[in-house]
Amino acid sequence: MISKKKNIILTCLLVAVCIIVAVIFFQTRPSAEQGQKNVAILVIHGDGSENTFSYTTDAQYLSELLTEEKLAEGTGSAYGMFITTVDGETADESKQQWWCITQNGEMLNTGADQTPISDGEQYELTLKEGY
Repeated sequence: MISKKKNIILTCLLVAVCIIVAVIFFQTRPSAEQGQKNVAILVIHGDGSENTFSYTTDAQYLSELLTEEKLAEGTGSAYGMFITTVDGETADESKQQWWCITQNGEMLNTGADQTPISDGEQYELTLKEGY
């Protein structure tokens, strides 16, 4: 009987912690700029070649823009969109390749789903090798 009460209490605590974490996440998530924005996406391929794409969009977050414009594909993960393919080039996991997101040359601490886009900004997607 005591272990049943402990299980109920632990379950309630776990649910409460999950709710608190979700609330904190959504309140501290970087805010997105509303309305139409002009942004540039620079894609740096594994061979060093570069392609620049310019978009006018109402998207608020980078992943929305990338998928709407079919510039990138990815899979869902616990951390949001994991980018696997950009501009037709797919990262090769056997070579430990991955797509790095930067903004105006600076590393970001957010993934594509949490990166708000702003008018006049440039974002870079660079194929990197090695974890």
